[in-house]
Amino acid sequence: MSKAPNQITAGDAGLIGPMIVLLAATGFSAKAILVKLAYVYHVDAITLLALRMLLSLPFFVAMAWWSSRDGHREPLTMREWLLVVVMGLAGYYLASLLDFLGLQYISAGLERLTLFLYPTFVVLISAMFFHRPISRRDLCALVLSYAGIGLVFWQDLKINQDGGVVLGSLLVLASALSYAIYLIGSGALVHKLGALRYTAYASIVSCIAVLLQFALTRNLNDLDQPPAVYGYGVAMAVFSTVLPVWLMSEGIRRVGSSRASMIGTVGPILTIGMGHAFLNERVTLVQMAGALLVLAGVAVISVKRSA
Repeated sequence: MSKAPNQITAGDAGLIGPMIVLLAATGFSAKAILVKLAYVYHVDAITLLALRMLLSLPFFVAMAWWSSRDGHREPLTMREWLLVVVMGLAGYYLASLLDFLGLQYISAGLERLTLFLYPTFVVLISAMFFHRPISRRDLCALVLSYAGIGLVFWQDLKINQDGGVVLGSLLVLASALSYAIYLIGSGALVHKLGALRYTAYASIVSCIAVLLQFALTRNLNDLDQPPAVYGYGVAMAVFSTVLPVWLMSEGIRRVGSSRASMIGTVGPILTIGMGHAFLNERVTLVQMAGALLVLAGVAVISVKRSA
């Protein structure tokens, strides 16, 4: 008997689905490494981000077409299109820009752990503006997450005492906040469009915004970069942007968002490992202890939200 298109089989949930989510997490985790490697060639953050988005844009256009090809979807209203634009600017344009700027100052490991605080911002914003109570479980998760990031931040601050760690951490923290706002504002649109189609639309908005910023603040000569920078840009576009978006969407379809959230928490550990292997970033016991605290707190919050 053939299975229904969206039916989750034992094989999917047992091995294939988790492997897909793990591949997506690996791709997302490699982004910080690729950015840091590109910065070796003295390319500035806006130019590098423009390269990433320029190379990603055709894929997102194709993704939007593919996810809309059945022709039976309800069209968006003007208000919904406006919300797509606003969320695209908040979630992918601003979050990406702040993240790339922050990576100029902090390690890849600290960047990934700081970004991973976005579920805690979702909880805090929901409590402040939507009067959703913070449970004891939420409070415990928040304490674990911020204690962990405090440990990692303190460790990096001891190693680099030039003030850049503070600025970089604040920029990436603002990136995580921007992404949390995007998630909170995206619920109704994801329900109507589907996760893949909505992500494609929001990403196209982000690509256009980044390219407009580059056109207004830089000149075409800034695109004259060494071949290695273009290589890292292609790798970021394909392996750390487009493929992980599709793989994570497919992984969630197969194993559910709760299991995908749990598997995805390995991302910062992967980034720390790759940072040590490719960037010679130090890995200490204090850093690993802080990372485990952050991941424990985020896992508690993410699984609850997914459920």
